[in-house]
Amino acid sequence: MIKYFTKSCAVGGALLFGLMATSVNAQDQETGDASATVVTPLSFISTDDLNFGTIIPSNVAGEVEMRSDGSRTATNGIILVGGSQQAGGFAGQGQFFQIVEISVGSNSTQLTGPGAPMNVREFTVLSNAANGGVILNTNPRLFRIASGTGIFAFGVGATLEVGANQTPGTYSGTWSITLNYQ
Repeated sequence: MIKYFTKSCAVGGALLFGLMATSVNAQDQETGDASATVVTPLSFISTDDLNFGTIIPSNVAGEVEMRSDGSRTATNGIILVGGSQQAGGFAGQGQFFQIVEISVGSNSTQLTGPGAPMNVREFTVLSNAANGGVILNTNPRLFRIASGTGIFAFGVGATLEVGANQTPGTYSGTWSITLNYQ
């Protein structure tokens, strides 16, 4: 009886080993996306969309200010939810010590969605000094490229006007920005 038990264990062990070997040799294949953006000197690209994040409106009109550094505040009882907000982001390349003028197409635009449109106004621009830029003044918005490579980045913020009891849903809109390399 003991021999039979030992044989059963040996067969069971071999079966288990065979199953383990099969699963170790299993193969699966998936696909992924790859992309690249190639830009020329004296140009720029969008790196992040301006996103005011998730908000809960109040029973009175208020504002959400998205700063160009990515932080935000709200007024009149509007509640800021989560951390999905982000400043608009741009990067480009010019030449070392070159002055660049930044202008927003219109200093206001509207976000449309399921309820009344929300006005976006007072766009602000902040150069990221760590990436080679220094703001010279705010109107027009000028900065000098401080990076030896000519590469720079900057953030864009704005103020969102939220209506009293704004209808829930997703709101979106477009705006333009222009760089003039001096």
